[in-house]
Amino acid sequence: MSKYSTKQIAGFIIPSIVGILLFMIPIQVGGSWTIAVKVIADVIGSALGDFLPLLCVIIVTISAVLGLASLGKPSFITSYPIIDATFTATPVWAIIRVVGAVFIWLTYLGVGAEDENNPLHMITCADAGGFVLGDLLTVLVVIFLLAGLLLPLLLDFGLLEFVGALLTKVMRPLFKIPGRAAVDCITSWIGDGTLGVMLTANQYEGGYYSAREASIVSTTFSAVSITFSIVVLAQVGLMDYFGLYYLLICAVGIICALILPRIPPLSLKKDTYLVEGKAMPDSLPEGYDSSVEYGLSLAVQRVDEHRGIVQFLENGAKNAAGMWFGVMPVVMCIGTLALVLANNTPIFDYLGMPFMPLLELLQVPEAAEVSKTMIVGFTDMFTPSVIAAEAVTSDMSRFIVAVISVTQLIYLSEVGGLILGSKIPVNIVELFILFLERTIISLLIVAPIAQLIF
Repeated sequence: MSKYSTKQIAGFIIPSIVGILLFMIPIQVGGSWTIAVKVIADVIGSALGDFLPLLCVIIVTISAVLGLASLGKPSFITSYPIIDATFTATPVWAIIRVVGAVFIWLTYLGVGAEDENNPLHMITCADAGGFVLGDLLTVLVVIFLLAGLLLPLLLDFGLLEFVGALLTKVMRPLFKIPGRAAVDCITSWIGDGTLGVMLTANQYEGGYYSAREASIVSTTFSAVSITFSIVVLAQVGLMDYFGLYYLLICAVGIICALILPRIPPLSLKKDTYLVEGKAMPDSLPEGYDSSVEYGLSLAVQRVDEHRGIVQFLENGAKNAAGMWFGVMPVVMCIGTLALVLANNTPIFDYLGMPFMPLLELLQVPEAAEVSKTMIVGFTDMFTPSVIAAEAVTSDMSRFIVAVISVTQLIYLSEVGGLILGSKIPVNIVELFILFLERTIISLLIVAPIAQLIF
């Protein structure tokens, strides 16, 4: 370590520790566990209050207008790298942004929200567009800004390089991903899955993850936070079982992470990079006696390449802008459409029917009602537990639904929408296949264990 100056070591350690404290260390506030970034976001959200829905409307509208404009490749977009990266869209994504803008304006203006006879009611009501705008986007808009601006503390000062060198020998053989992905996982697990997707998208766009690695990390390691897991279990009235519940979630998550990278669609992804030459080698290069020494040399190299506060602010602004203008319209569009289908059609009842034989084979009580919750989780993670609380009386079945709704992981109203809105190469069909795979694996593990618990 003596071959590095105090300035180099401090440049690695100080920002990294601040980033870890903000994003990865759990703190208890008001009796519940969370992370510092979420606490700060909640304070800002409370201070801005009523302005947040309007801010979301403005962001989604600008995204739609400039997304459409980008199809003509005007110079005022293509001449500026950050603006170009943020607003340039393919025709399909431009349409999604426009639909998202239409939905958000209808919802914000409350068109038909109180009138069940109005055909727009299904879009703007509190269970569809009202939920996405009022309960989801108003939270994400602050998280995206704050996390976007502060994520460079984790990304730009060598922490991922250092952790990657230490953990590649573990992460690569087990999960077929680089060691640096451990940081994504911990950030998701303690903080929020959306933060994990942001981290993963950033690493993929920077050339640190291949297409296959980014696909694996975003769909298997963007775990649900401890806080939200508590909310789900409380919804079904089984908080007394939280210890077993969360232990089971972690076990299922690890097993899914071991299996899914080895089967399609993830196994079919290519090891291609958006930026060549940035990925770390899997083996220890010559001249280094230990992973710690190699990791430190990479971290110091990253610090030496950094241009200081200007680069920090540039990267933070790019992160935040990408999530605001690229992802929020997708969440508004796809999240609302998914909830409209869930609320107004029997499609998820029908899609759940193939699970009936498996549920009956596993001797899950009230299999018919439980089957309805299996697929609806693809739209929104909270919906299965709401259905279970209303329609399922068996504690065992409620417990199974609560676990599976969390371990399914990929839901369109948030994490799925974020993945689709990013450059991570996973499409909606692949997301649905992964969702089904996670559901089946989870069910095969959880149901027998639930039989022992209840």
